[in-house]
Amino acid sequence: MAIDFDKEMVGTVEVSDKDKLDMEALTAWFEANVEGFKGPISYTKFKGGQSNPTYKIETPSTHYVLRRQPFGKLLPSAHAVDREYAVMTGLHPTGFPVPKTYGLCEDSAVLGSKFLVMSMADGRSLWNGALPGREPDERRDIYNSLIDTLADMHLNKPDEIGLGDYGKPTDYCARQIGRWSKQYKLSETEHMPKMERLIEWLPETIPPQHGSSVVHGDYRLDNVIYHKTEPRIIAVLDWELSTLGDPIADFSYLMLNWLQPAEGRAGLLGLNLEELGIPSVQEAVDRYVARTGFPMPPMEWYFAYNLFRAAGITQGIKKRVLDGTASSAHAKSMSDRVAPLVDAAYNFALQAGMHE
Repeated sequence: MAIDFDKEMVGTVEVSDKDKLDMEALTAWFEANVEGFKGPISYTKFKGGQSNPTYKIETPSTHYVLRRQPFGKLLPSAHAVDREYAVMTGLHPTGFPVPKTYGLCEDSAVLGSKFLVMSMADGRSLWNGALPGREPDERRDIYNSLIDTLADMHLNKPDEIGLGDYGKPTDYCARQIGRWSKQYKLSETEHMPKMERLIEWLPETIPPQHGSSVVHGDYRLDNVIYHKTEPRIIAVLDWELSTLGDPIADFSYLMLNWLQPAEGRAGLLGLNLEELGIPSVQEAVDRYVARTGFPMPPMEWYFAYNLFRAAGITQGIKKRVLDGTASSAHAKSMSDRVAPLVDAAYNFALQAGMHE
């Protein structure tokens, strides 16, 4: 049965006991740190699949969003709300559509973990890439806005917006390939010759990096908020994988949606895009290149790279499932996803000039 992601992921729910916040401590923090704050506070938790729990904070005059790290022990670089805060604070004054930041609390004694507070973007969350129930012209405008907004982000100069030290500006793909090759090896559950070949070939063939920009790392339809009635983006969300790096790698990650099966989420493969009004891969690439002025990228290499990265991430999930107490059905669904990702990466690598 297909999942209705719009129903499952959009909106808020009552806060469960395990996610409750200390209202007294939070109110005191707001009074001390958030300009113009007037209580009292009520709150609910957003649905959605965030790894950082996210809450809607309501006061009589204003709605805020609070995003916190999970309670408990964390991996050193995971759930970096402080980095999310830094990048949104840097981008907001440029006019780029991100929430306004109100404050970052790095003292876990207040709520039990670090958290940030930002403005609430009151608009539409779109989860289904096919955009059912809309006219072709509106679909095209929604996708063009998705492409244009990413292009505009990549045109910002990190040094000019206070983000020059937000990451290492060079060798982004090499670092990513190294990281995910290592992670894959640590979570390997069976020998996959095609993955071994990719681990060998990708580092030797990295295209020259076209400049350095802020890269989002997980930019897709369901990580942005659209205006309630217009096909324009009012907020880009979920910045926890952002850093400085190769803008083309970031753009080609978005383009993976055109290569993933249409299953009610962002995937578009198998849909009649022309009939729906959704840009083709080539139209999307042409639009991005025209807006940025960047040279036409070798998309086959970047598709191979991004699918390889996705395979590495998914293999890690599979290993954790197999090591834990998750159901065999879940484990099987994860293992079923790794091999097709590796196959797809391998096929694009062949198109990019790799020899078998």
